[in-house]
Amino acid sequence: MTKNYQVSGMTCEHCAQSVTEEISQIPGAQGVEVDLASGRVTVTGEDFSDADITAAVEEAGYSVVAPE
Repeated sequence: MTKNYQVSGMTCEHCAQSVTEEISQIPGAQGVEVDLASGRVTVTGEDFSDADITAAVEEAGYSVVAPE
């Protein structure tokens, strides 16, 4: 499955790396792609939930505005 999330607060490559690192630790999340310009984070894999992604993004210090 592939899901997109709108994340606020990311402004640089370090931000993108932090979010990618946290999401990558979720069991079932196999790929993470961050588009800094739009704030969109695309997650691919199996058996991950919106709550898992939101918690990982918050752990990195950012907020999920909404799943898309």
